[in-house]
Amino acid sequence: MPTKTAVIIGAGPAGLTAAYELLSRTDYMPVIIEASDRIGGLSCTVEYKGNRMDIGGHRFFSKSDRVMDWWMDILPMQSTGTRIARIAYQGAKRDFTVPQTGPDPTVEDKVMLLRERKSRLYFMRRLFDYPISLSPDTVMKLGIFKTAKIGFSYMRSMAWPIKPEANLEQFFINRFGRELYRTFFKSYTEKVWGVPCQKIDASWGAQRIKGLSIIKAIKHAVRKIVQPMKDVKKKDLETSLIEQFLYPKYGPGQVWETVASIVLSKGAEIHKNFKVKGIEVEGNKIVAINAVNATGEERRFEGDIFFSSMPIKDLIRALQTEVPANVKEVSEGLLYRDFITVGVLVENLKLKDKESANGAKLIKDNWIYIQEPDVFIGRLQIFNNWSPYMVANQSQVWLGLEYFCNDTDDLWRKTDKEMIELGAQELKKIGILDESAQVIDATVIRMPKTYPGYFGTYDRFSELREFLDSYENLHPVGRNGMHRYNNQDHAMLTAMVTVDNLTQGITDKSNVWDVNTEMDYHEEQS
Repeated sequence: MPTKTAVIIGAGPAGLTAAYELLSRTDYMPVIIEASDRIGGLSCTVEYKGNRMDIGGHRFFSKSDRVMDWWMDILPMQSTGTRIARIAYQGAKRDFTVPQTGPDPTVEDKVMLLRERKSRLYFMRRLFDYPISLSPDTVMKLGIFKTAKIGFSYMRSMAWPIKPEANLEQFFINRFGRELYRTFFKSYTEKVWGVPCQKIDASWGAQRIKGLSIIKAIKHAVRKIVQPMKDVKKKDLETSLIEQFLYPKYGPGQVWETVASIVLSKGAEIHKNFKVKGIEVEGNKIVAINAVNATGEERRFEGDIFFSSMPIKDLIRALQTEVPANVKEVSEGLLYRDFITVGVLVENLKLKDKESANGAKLIKDNWIYIQEPDVFIGRLQIFNNWSPYMVANQSQVWLGLEYFCNDTDDLWRKTDKEMIELGAQELKKIGILDESAQVIDATVIRMPKTYPGYFGTYDRFSELREFLDSYENLHPVGRNGMHRYNNQDHAMLTAMVTVDNLTQGITDKSNVWDVNTEMDYHEEQS
């Protein structure tokens, strides 16, 4: 029976994975403090009148076998009518410890769907392949002269790369050439972050884009022709090139709501709507968390160990001890980017392609990157294509319009009605919706501190990390907990590796901070 308490701040992927792993492998009983009324953090599913929204879009794909197996233990993969137990990757084959046939999503709810991936860029009022490739279609849309400039620029960058690679602009130029960077990367990236690419640390590209390049995109295109890929575990592919992924029937939050139910059934506690007010410290240890809810009720949570996925800036502010001046300076200088999703329900899209022109109601994209500089919208999700069960009436189109901003911007301060009007106007302006299209219904979701920024005082983050590591029973995990633009699977791995360390008596936290700094997530090759 558990004899010790683990207090976990945040009921997102990192926090819930930590709770699950602790209950499975240790004698710690988790107590989770969640500031919102939702389960899943940034990976929650928001329901609005029977229509479901995935905030940010979460493909369930990982190069980590550990994470893939974990997900499918929570929600099994749907029946595909074929033998799926053996899946090939990296030239080898591996047997799954799951049934060869899975549940039927038409009759069962607890199921992972196997979905086709399709994402494109929308630029010059046209759809381009993503990742961008020098295909005949791309050449035709860009023109011979522009394509030639891109090609020569790329060859120049290959011959004379920028060294040292200090910022994100240089990172892009070294991999794609200056011309392609200016055409497809610069304006969109600056729309997302609100600062010039020269002011963003190159490590953002190393974590989010990793080894992707034109050469890899070309090799991938050739491989598609020579040997069609049917497996979901493509560990040899860059994340941006995957063609299939798993997706819960009712969106990403379904996984985390299921995990929450499991840990609760084993005795864990989850306290929603409690915000951390203070963190009590004795020497080099955390001893308790003080939290308060919207009604003013205060609670004190004592523990033996503490996991934190809350923003580091807020964590440092909550510490009830003297914090060194340099640590405060770095913490206060950390910057974030906030996120607004406008859910819009319409009858159909004006935007068509070859497939939709042949009778299909919809283009097949999961989401579209809006590269157009004359609108604020950054990405467009088509929830029908993530899962048909995300939409109450499948004859309608359920869209997610994504906006990146700061909580001090005019955009963030707009009313819901103003944001809905802006979204509809912009979709009509760039040709996604017809001018006469009517919005059937709409809603607005705001998510603060969605993206930790790789600018501000980030270049001094090592000072902050050293201070956090000095508390032996404090374990930062997840995206905001480590101020790292991690995907969902990386956030989970930080929790898994932390619990590994606890079970093995390892006090050095370097391997946790190293998650997502290596291509294979520190997994051994099979």
